[in-house]
Amino acid sequence: MSEKRSILGKLDRPIFAISSIIMILFVFFTLLQPKEAGQTFNTVQNFVADNLGWSYLIGVTFFLCFALFIALSKYGRIILGEDDEKPEYSTLSWFAMLFAAGMGIGLLFWGVSEPMMHYTTPPFGQPSTVESAQIAMQYTFFHWGMHPWSIYTMVGLTMAYFQFRKGLPALVSSTLYPLLGEKGVNGWIGKFVDILAVFATIFGVATSLGLGAMQIGTGLNYAYGLPTGTTTTVVIIVVVTVLFITSAVTGIERGIRFLSTTNLALLFIVMVFMLIVGPTRFIFNGFTETIGSYLQNIFQMSFWTDTFETKPGWVGRWTIFYWSWGLAWGPFVGAFIARVSKGRSVREYILGVVIAPTLMSFMWLGVMGNSALYIDVVQHGGIAAQVAEDMSTAIFAMFEYYPLAGVLTILTTLIIAIFFITSADSATFVLAMYTSGGELNPTARLKIVWGLIVGSVAVALMIAGGLDALQSASITVGFPFMIVMFAMTLSLIKAFRGEF
Repeated sequence: MSEKRSILGKLDRPIFAISSIIMILFVFFTLLQPKEAGQTFNTVQNFVADNLGWSYLIGVTFFLCFALFIALSKYGRIILGEDDEKPEYSTLSWFAMLFAAGMGIGLLFWGVSEPMMHYTTPPFGQPSTVESAQIAMQYTFFHWGMHPWSIYTMVGLTMAYFQFRKGLPALVSSTLYPLLGEKGVNGWIGKFVDILAVFATIFGVATSLGLGAMQIGTGLNYAYGLPTGTTTTVVIIVVVTVLFITSAVTGIERGIRFLSTTNLALLFIVMVFMLIVGPTRFIFNGFTETIGSYLQNIFQMSFWTDTFETKPGWVGRWTIFYWSWGLAWGPFVGAFIARVSKGRSVREYILGVVIAPTLMSFMWLGVMGNSALYIDVVQHGGIAAQVAEDMSTAIFAMFEYYPLAGVLTILTTLIIAIFFITSADSATFVLAMYTSGGELNPTARLKIVWGLIVGSVAVALMIAGGLDALQSASITVGFPFMIVMFAMTLSLIKAFRGEF
């Protein structure tokens, strides 16, 4: 066995050494050659999106259908643990933690900016029209709906099942035990899978940290007039890295659970306030209409590749980016959700992770997106023009049209910061778990090491190209992990058949 005690506690030396060395080299290369690194990221992104984009659409839709099939089948009765085991956390705490880990910063960043971007540059049809506004909300719901949550669901389900029901280590490689056997899982194939999970986690979270830092900088600019730009963003990443490392070493009980529950309450307060002071009737009508168009067109959107290039690059920039980002987040969000889902039935787990966060996301998007569209479409405001210049300003630009804009800006900036901390906190915990042989309570020192690496990668990507580099990193690591996920579904079915 390669798992040994060290100054960092229990450690899987091959996985830790290879992962950390490669990531440190990546940071140095990116910081020393930012222009060349940015060009490399862009080349890889274009290749994957142009040549493999169709596979993302098929793959993620398959994971959603597979998850719903399992939930409704006889396998839904299986308990993620012993048959008489009870859930470790209350339903509210469970939901708050998985929502904060799985959406968090992204929902705040894109909640207004994405509908406004689709309004002015829709996937099809004429821009800046009533029709493009309807399409904008439909696709925003699609990108934040059941599809990305199905990724987290499947990773978390397989990890929770093999951890808590079969007693295997909390590693992605453990989920392939029925296919590879003990020798394969503990051999080079298993090590490769776990190293890939580490890479995906780092790049997926770094993308979120970059987005969050950009938006925090914008919020501070709106509230206090502080300057924006790459330097400010880097400083924010450094400061919040210190905060999330501090939170990480306090553990799930005192750190992540408290922050997640608090932030969900703050998010709800902002959402209800905007529902009251905003165009309430317009919001309810728009929400109802968008739910209908989302359900009516979900299959068409799931498989639309824009074969005839009516809007070249649109699918790659949006749908494929989102699916690859979700796949990059899969190892960390799935592992974290698994960690807090012990004792729940497979059916309860799947429906809870796929449906509940989707509805919460739809509520937020319905209120924020429709409030912004109302200003531009009905009152002919200028939010879309401002978003086109800087997407990180979107939600703050919208607040300017409603009462208590200053208070909302400060509160939203706080929410983003807390989501920033909880997402990175969760990722640091998972990275330490992956590199300690699946230890469910890794040492604080190991979490600190990975927290510093994650923060460094986020800084490097921001310097190398900002948002474009962040998107490229997610797309690059998402594809290989999707292949692993297909193997995980086969492994899970093989294991489930032995239950009956």
